[in-house]
Amino acid sequence: MKHMSLPPQMQAIRFIPQRGVDKLSKEHPADIRLVSQDVPKVAAGEVLIKVEAAGINNADVLQRIGGYNVPEGATDIPGLEVAGTIAAVGEGVSDWNVDDRVCALLAGGGYAQYVVVDALQVLPVPDQLDAIEAAGIVETAATVWFNVFMTAKFQKGDRVLIHGGAGGIGTMAVQMVKAMGGQPIATAGSDAKVEYAQFLGAHGINYRTEDFVERIDEITDGHGADIILDIVAAQYSEDNMRALAHGGRWVVIGTQGGIKGPINFLRLMAKQAVLTGNLLRPRTASEKGEILRGVAEQIWPLFTEGKIDPLIAQTFALAETAEAYERFAEPDRVGKIVLTV
Repeated sequence: MKHMSLPPQMQAIRFIPQRGVDKLSKEHPADIRLVSQDVPKVAAGEVLIKVEAAGINNADVLQRIGGYNVPEGATDIPGLEVAGTIAAVGEGVSDWNVDDRVCALLAGGGYAQYVVVDALQVLPVPDQLDAIEAAGIVETAATVWFNVFMTAKFQKGDRVLIHGGAGGIGTMAVQMVKAMGGQPIATAGSDAKVEYAQFLGAHGINYRTEDFVERIDEITDGHGADIILDIVAAQYSEDNMRALAHGGRWVVIGTQGGIKGPINFLRLMAKQAVLTGNLLRPRTASEKGEILRGVAEQIWPLFTEGKIDPLIAQTFALAETAEAYERFAEPDRVGKIVLTV
């Protein structure tokens, strides 16, 4: 194993249940604690990354309130994406060397000074981006690539409805769809967020004041949405089905609007549509590696060419994770929140 000089201990964020709380919830979230613990050991096929920055994602927030189970075998330290430098290389790893600038997609562990990850889940930092920018794009770019481009089989010219168009995944989806020759249509909950999505190149719809099904019909001249990237689920299930084009692909990646809702299966069959759902975090290292290869080949050059922007909203130090979560939850936030380590 090749490695730089490593300390025995590191700082990391842990979610510690409050005393007397048996089950985590929104009303009784875990405390956010900065703790000291051993630097993780590198096994064959893995690399150890000295973390410089870690992105915050909704899955981390859900984990704090008991709404997202940690995959079997993964650390309970939160954090699904990081950027930094390689500190150690395990046996059998030939693609990476100590001191390489990298970013990585994780099953957990990013809110720490060091994190160990399968080498398949590591990418080079795109040219011209710093660690903070790189840490804020890995999970969102992988999510959009996997769901819109691999699962929904995006084709140039597709009309893509993106719910939550001003958030981290939403802003990435708008930019990727536009850069790849599609027509992004984004919903958001305020006029300011709608304007932001429009600034990025989407048709914006304020779902609080407009009927998004009617607006999609107008925007697409009656065609409908070829692809729906859905973080809401139940609340919009019937409206999404109405908005879907003939042969459309509807991919559910979040359940912010509930987990159970009505589905008109006759309409689904008549439209010859596809309804599917995905989770990225529990997928295997080889599956994540395949996703990341597509991101590196197709999307990283768009960052280098300036066609996609990382859109970092704000940064916080690792010790300020609680404050970062408060900012993450504020309704006016757009773009990504990143922790600096």
